Amino acid sequence: MKSFVTVLALCLLLSPLGDAQEFTTGQAARLLIGQPTFTQQEPGPPSNLVLGAASGLAVANNMLFVADSSRVGAAPDNNRVLIYRNLSSFIPAPTAEFPQTNERCPACVGLPDVVVGQKDFKGGDFNLQQWGMRNATAVASDGTVLAVADTDFNRILIWNRIPTTNGQPADVVLGQNNFTTIRQISIDNKSLRGPQGIWIQNGRLFVADTMNHRVLIWNRIPTANDAPADVVLGQPNFGVAPQPDLTKASLNAQANTMLNPFSVSSDGVRLLVSDLGHQRVLIWNSLPTSNQQAADLVLGQPDFASATSNNSTKLCDSDGKNDKNEPTYPVRCAATIEYPRGVLSDGRRLFVVDGGNDRVLIWKTFPTRNGQPADVVLGQVSATLNNTSDSAFPDKVAGADVLRGPSGLAFDGNNLYVSDTFNRRVLVFTPGDPKVPYTGVRNSASREVFAVGGVTIGGVIKADDEITLKINSREYKYKVLKDDTFKIIMTALVNLINAGSGDPDVLALPNQSISQVILSARTAGEAGNAVTLEVTLSTGATVTATTTGASLTGGQDAARLAPGTVVSIVGERLAERTVSAPESAQVLPRELGGVKVYIDGIQVPLLMVSPNQINAQLPWEVAGAQSSNAVVRTEGANGVTVSSAIAVPLIAQNPGIYATDGPDPRPGVIFHGSSFATGTVSVDGTSKKDDVATIVIADRSYSYKVEEDTVTNGGLSDNQLKLAKIRDNLIRIINANGGDPDVVAYPAGVFTRIRLQARRPGPDLNGLPIAAKVSDTASVILTATNSSLCCANTEGAPVNAQNPALPGETLIVYATGLGKIKPEEAQRLVRTGQVYNGPADNEPEEFVSSLAGAKTANVLFARLKPGMIGIYEVVLELNSDLPTNDTMQLTIAQSFQVSNIVTIPLKNPND
Repeated sequence: MKSFVTVLALCLLLSPLGDAQEFTTGQAARLLIGQPTFTQQEPGPPSNLVLGAASGLAVANNMLFVADSSRVGAAPDNNRVLIYRNLSSFIPAPTAEFPQTNERCPACVGLPDVVVGQKDFKGGDFNLQQWGMRNATAVASDGTVLAVADTDFNRILIWNRIPTTNGQPADVVLGQNNFTTIRQISIDNKSLRGPQGIWIQNGRLFVADTMNHRVLIWNRIPTANDAPADVVLGQPNFGVAPQPDLTKASLNAQANTMLNPFSVSSDGVRLLVSDLGHQRVLIWNSLPTSNQQAADLVLGQPDFASATSNNSTKLCDSDGKNDKNEPTYPVRCAATIEYPRGVLSDGRRLFVVDGGNDRVLIWKTFPTRNGQPADVVLGQVSATLNNTSDSAFPDKVAGADVLRGPSGLAFDGNNLYVSDTFNRRVLVFTPGDPKVPYTGVRNSASREVFAVGGVTIGGVIKADDEITLKINSREYKYKVLKDDTFKIIMTALVNLINAGSGDPDVLALPNQSISQVILSARTAGEAGNAVTLEVTLSTGATVTATTTGASLTGGQDAARLAPGTVVSIVGERLAERTVSAPESAQVLPRELGGVKVYIDGIQVPLLMVSPNQINAQLPWEVAGAQSSNAVVRTEGANGVTVSSAIAVPLIAQNPGIYATDGPDPRPGVIFHGSSFATGTVSVDGTSKKDDVATIVIADRSYSYKVEEDTVTNGGLSDNQLKLAKIRDNLIRIINANGGDPDVVAYPAGVFTRIRLQARRPGPDLNGLPIAAKVSDTASVILTATNSSLCCANTEGAPVNAQNPALPGETLIVYATGLGKIKPEEAQRLVRTGQVYNGPADNEPEEFVSSLAGAKTANVLFARLKPGMIGIYEVVLELNSDLPTNDTMQLTIAQSFQVSNIVTIPLKNPND
């Protein structure tokens, strides 16, 4: 339909949003290692395809090392270290294109080349051998030597050269006399107890001797077993034994003490230690050379004497006051830390795994004062939230921007590697141009789904009556004047609400035809549903003011996307010019104007690119996942820019209706559905033998008597098949022998409904009476939704003020985001970026319903539209009792997902 294509092109243009290469809060990972998609959390069994509860990481000499075990309660512990060689062969450069393969997720990369701790990739048991490990939780390398913290065997394993064969035995062991025995726990310059951190720097070896509450330093990498350390930090000497029972240990946070240090690292100048038990990170401005040398800087606490988890009252700004007028504080902020784990610096930036808050903190420049807040948060959308642990279903949490119990860090100069332990994977974060904001990928039709409510004015107008409308805590009062009309009262309330910069929570719009103040949330999504409404009237008032409910309703997340959805990506600097795919294209291009868009690394088809907006189709291939990532790559006159990755939440269906521009609720792009007068008869109830069902058209009756009460078929239920048989026989009878002189009958696409359509176009047969009835004892129910044929118009003509909809009329709604279709044969013919040429007789897997004017609109059928890409056609029949309404609200829904609200003008000839 050319008129729809023209209007759609306008509908797909959004308003532009209102900086470059850096990590940004809330960004998603660009790449994934260890799982097939961003939402899978496959636990194994051990293989070279998936990771277990990975923790420690290291990058050196174009290799990635992963310690595939942990001590944080995650599973499985695979008791091994994986070595990924030639890292650059599968980690694309930040500005490079994603290689296009037949894989579901080209952004899910890498297979290990070598495993140590096991004889092969299928092994996962612990072994006290020269080649074995038990809960190896940390790994370090300088590109030549490999060192592993073999935590539960209280030892460090060292390979003098990077292993090249599976199960290759270590060359040196520290903490034990030999490779096959474990000595009784002792405390000296050779002993270790549960070491969980290790680092190699400039020929030195650093070990976080976790359960001995200390860090040990070897000034040279040992070449002999059981070599003694040279320096100890956190204790006055090598012989101090800590309290083994942490419940009896006293907190003694000082600049020279530690409690369960988890990791240790260096940038070549400074030494960094995550002091997990004291909830802080310690920093030495130069590499220590003497025992118990005090740290110079502390993060996560205001001073060296504090050791409070998420010490928000000392480190965070107040977020309000309580009922006692005392300041309140968020649970966390950018300065607080809870159970720090990995810590790392590239010499300029500082990275800290804030494990208890399920995030990574980044300081863009190295901090210089105690308690200094971080600049960036990865894993959460803000510094005060933890949407992972605070989730109602934390075991289900996984996504491209989500961390759950992260542990280790590594940096290769371009990419930050984070072990996401409970999600059994390594996420790779890459600095980029933040030109696409969080939730910048949206359903192109709904764009945003705002909560809406209203206040209807009625009753009898009397001077001095007073109406008070309370929106959240703000009151708007209007006193009625002698010569007021409902229109004047409504307009006065709208003006009060919108005065100045307007109410902070709602925008008011007038609906003159039904004397209603429409209130639309200023904040999109579910947050708008929290806006409360209340009306009070002065004593004795005869005017009435009625709210649509106690709060606004209908706010939904338009950034949750179904496979196949036509999406709009909004941002800045997305393209140098506006370029569109040819309108007649049967296959969409995957590059336009130097722009490529990747979803999970899949290069997606593009409809249009412009500096502030891209229209594309979400790949059908993402079906079944709950999250993916999006990256925009732009080639221009000044080179290549690549956006920071952002997460794209996925859902099976989330419909959006196309509408014109303006504030929500926007006028819908809705079309008159038929040039013929039409009506509908619904066949419901149950069926039994000898039931008689009759349809009356004018003075002509068509009856069918049920002959049998058993029907079997593997598809529909027994009763559905019986009703369908009644429907089909009534259609046969109406159309038999040349058919009814005025009407042709055919089945509707949804439920067991019969459509009656005039034999000739035009309004002549509008008003032709129709009725339905059944025999007295029948179980079947026949209902005519209209009392007569109705509403012939020009099929495909837009519904507008000059040609409004009528009660009972059939309308055509165009939408996107309705998800996969059935039957399976039809879905198999769907191709990403290609015009759908499958059968027209298809429907979304999830049933579509509709409300129009607060009354049910019968969805006659919904389908993926043949000849279009990602667009669905929903044909619905309006209720026949709707009153005149210039901005009647209409939605469609699937399960709990409700579309954006659109409006259409409706005229009831009887009003």
